[in-house]
Amino acid sequence: MSNQRPDDSNDLLNFIATTVETMRDRMVTIEERMVTMDERMATMDERMATKSDLARLESRMDAGFAAVRGDIEQVQLRVDSIERALRARLDQMETEISRLRSVLYLLVKDKPEILRLLGQTPPAADVGQQ
Repeated sequence: MSNQRPDDSNDLLNFIATTVETMRDRMVTIEERMVTMDERMATMDERMATKSDLARLESRMDAGFAAVRGDIEQVQLRVDSIERALRARLDQMETEISRLRSVLYLLVKDKPEILRLLGQTPPAADVGQQ
């Protein structure tokens, strides 16, 4: 029986030592994981924008949008003024063309051969009268 006790004691001591070593290894692993998590959280904190960062960004965006809106309004005003100028010029041209047609009508009525100058043939009835 005395032989059995020392072996049991050695087995018990080995078991305790193994258990303590395993627990120590697990603790080291847990500590490493915690350090890694702390590093990740610190990195996330660095990447996350604060409310003041977002407010600054929003005010910059608002200023940019206001500038773009102002530019668009200036372009619209310029396009409107160009459109008015073109409309006035077209109206003037239409008036002049109408006057030229009236003059041409009066000339062709008396002299249908003038149509030849314009590249058109005079009507057959008018040609027979000349």
